[in-house]
Amino acid sequence: MLVLYHRQILKEALQDKISPRALKTISNANAKQDGLRGQIGHDEYHFDNNAFDESYAYIKENHAIAHAALKGGNAEKAWAAFGRLSHTAQDFYAHSNYISLWLARFNREAPPPPADVDHADQAIIRSDKLQSGKLYYPLELFSYIPALKKHIMPRLPKDSHAWMNIDSPEQGGKFDYTFAAAVKRTRDEFQKTLTGLSNKERDLLLNTIAP
Repeated sequence: MLVLYHRQILKEALQDKISPRALKTISNANAKQDGLRGQIGHDEYHFDNNAFDESYAYIKENHAIAHAALKGGNAEKAWAAFGRLSHTAQDFYAHSNYISLWLARFNREAPPPPADVDHADQAIIRSDKLQSGKLYYPLELFSYIPALKKHIMPRLPKDSHAWMNIDSPEQGGKFDYTFAAAVKRTRDEFQKTLTGLSNKERDLLLNTIAP
């Protein structure tokens, strides 16, 4: 998903829960995952190449980092960890066919509005039909160059990231469902981060007291 929309998702999901300072740090850490170092060799950051187990493990690892940081009184480190894991959680919907599989259930009737999307349908999550886009380098990289895209896309398999991604509204009507699901998932992950914290640690995460 494009950085612009990652930031918008975080704002919609969290701005009424945390301080502007905390949101800014989380948002910047989230966006950093799409830097060059985060794009090459880190499928687990983005749920790419069917790296589902690796991506779930990465989310879990960063939850642990956030909890440890809060116990040590380091809010900045906790916010950064949540920024990283939220990027991965949000990309699940943008880089897999989860939304397509969910919408396929309504092929004979109009689907519910995006706000009603079920972002945690376990039948889909456990389905062998669930897949994420594969990265076919170097053609995949050239597909991001507007002047070359129309020549590159026909050469890429339909299971490529270039064909499967729902990273922006340019990918069509599914994006609104992707966005809404990512907002819900972000709130879920934030609640997981809050779980088990002492009052002091909770206040530190929310930035209601000075770190």
